[in-house]
Amino acid sequence: MPFKRFSPNSSPSLSRRRWLQAAGGIVVGTGLSGWGTPGHANSLTVGAPAPPLVLQTLDGREIATQALRGQVVVLTFWATWCDPCHEELPLLSAYAERHARDGLQMLGFSLDTPENLPMVRKIAASLSFPVGFLGSAYAGGYGRIWRLPVNFAIDRAGRLAHNGWDDPAPPAWTTERLERFVTPLLRASR
Repeated sequence: MPFKRFSPNSSPSLSRRRWLQAAGGIVVGTGLSGWGTPGHANSLTVGAPAPPLVLQTLDGREIATQALRGQVVVLTFWATWCDPCHEELPLLSAYAERHARDGLQMLGFSLDTPENLPMVRKIAASLSFPVGFLGSAYAGGYGRIWRLPVNFAIDRAGRLAHNGWDDPAPPAWTTERLERFVTPLLRASR
């Protein structure tokens, strides 16, 4: 499915959060509670080529995951209204800063709408990795983002190394989970 951008003009009466909920629901910081995995998320396979995705950063750059081959890439999906995200983002930022020289690139996709830009910028300023708006409830081959936070890891060869949809609740990453899933990828030969 091609990457589609969210247009605030498409439904001016709905906030981004309500729009995402209306588009199929978002579960923040909890498990599925009986919901199926939406979108293309069912087709994600660890070890298979990772779906391409482009981050449109707040400062106007475009960072394509395919251009980062040779690095370990972590995609993190978050929002200003997601309490578990507020706990996870500083942890991810510290980890990204600590491992930048090891070939780690973290990309932060905010599910906020442009009217929340001041708050997104404030949070992004405290992070050591680039942030941008996702622009849609859909993240290409990663499917519809229906739960926050959710994270994916891509190895140096461009293969999906961690599928965030397989994470149990609560889905937020911890130091132990980063050490278990991402650190071994960083130790793999460049």
